[in-house]
Amino acid sequence: MPVSLQVLYPVGENTHFDHDYYANKHFEIVDNCAGEHIQSRVVTKGNAGGPNTPPAYHAIATILFADQAAMDAAMPKMGPA
Repeated sequence: MPVSLQVLYPVGENTHFDHDYYANKHFEIVDNCAGEHIQSRVVTKGNAGGPNTPPAYHAIATILFADQAAMDAAMPKMGPA
């Protein structure tokens, strides 16, 4: 059964998130470290919760693995958080 890993980047006072860097450079680093274990990956911009409500997150990254064993094999290759 597929297993997913989500990383949420919260919006906070005086925070900035470089979507272009993350999508192009950061995921390249992830691919170089653990790409052989990753089935797919995507980063999405945070959406507002409703009218006049700002998004709670700058971005949400999702990495999909074929199964728990694939995720377990990938995690040590990605280094400490």
